[in-house]
Amino acid sequence: MIIGVPREIKEHEYRVGMVPAGVRQLTGAGHTVLVENSAGMGSGFSDGQYREAGAELRPKKELFKASELIVKVKEPVPAEYELFQRGQALFTFLHLASAPELVTMLLEKKITAFAYETLELNNELPLLKPMSEVAGKMAPVVAAYYLQKTNGGQGLLMTGAEGVPPAKVLILGAGTVGASALQVAFGIGADVTVISRGSQKLERIDKLYNGNVRVFTLSQERLEQEVINTDVLIGAVLVTGAKAPKLVSRELVSRMIKGSVIVDVSVDQGGCVETTRPATHNDPVYSVDGVVHYTVANMPGAYPKTSTMALTSQTLKYIQLLAEKGINGASKTAPLKSAMNTSNGEIKHRAVSASL
Repeated sequence: MIIGVPREIKEHEYRVGMVPAGVRQLTGAGHTVLVENSAGMGSGFSDGQYREAGAELRPKKELFKASELIVKVKEPVPAEYELFQRGQALFTFLHLASAPELVTMLLEKKITAFAYETLELNNELPLLKPMSEVAGKMAPVVAAYYLQKTNGGQGLLMTGAEGVPPAKVLILGAGTVGASALQVAFGIGADVTVISRGSQKLERIDKLYNGNVRVFTLSQERLEQEVINTDVLIGAVLVTGAKAPKLVSRELVSRMIKGSVIVDVSVDQGGCVETTRPATHNDPVYSVDGVVHYTVANMPGAYPKTSTMALTSQTLKYIQLLAEKGINGASKTAPLKSAMNTSNGEIKHRAVSASL
């Protein structure tokens, strides 16, 4: 199979869909890997390393024209739509529930599109997990920065100080993002509360942290009470393939503490806060009713070395499966069947279809 790895062009996206070690494994098995010039530079991989691994370096247009399978990190942006060939396959993060224009392109060109974020194995999301961990661990760090008065916050030190209590952090969701955010927020001394629908996850958190983290099952009354009294709100809600539920209304945001910070990690799926809209690393924050919103849609892109290695260590086995069995054959296997979002002009994932 001919596999193409283009350079990401989303703003401040420095990750790459394959590292040289992955190229070596695929070319060693007889496949052809085309890598765009400078594709790996942002993650610390030179063109020379890709050549040594067996890749052929190609300009973007040539790469798209020749490849059977395109491997990316982030969803295609409009400038890339025209490059896709009819009937091609794509493997990347897609987040189609909040991207109707991208869906239209994929359907019109009959692209077989596999999404990292919907690939399921043993009731887990192995390709979403590493990036969720990175984004979750970033969230309290980002929040601490924007709590600074000079950055629009209320001037509150997340850790507190002698005689001064730490910041209150509310995490909505107890999956990988929520658990990772909790690990960092608790570790630096914040006063942390977690609200989630899943009681089993909350029970595990309660045991793991010896009752030092407040945990509550989601209810509207409890949600409102915690939101209006928190200094930091971290949105970590996920419904696989579907839009995130809007748990925090516009009205509730208006009642939050002025200078408090929202980090909505679920922005890729539309966000769990009504005032959330996608932001970029170049312009990461905005304010609504005095509440700072950090809603960057590719948070792990800020740490491309860590993120690329964590992601590609998990994706390679599925790229190998696609290459060995072919797109049609591989799409019948359980993991890749769950990852398929579009094929032959149709939406194939139930949650994505329902959201759109």
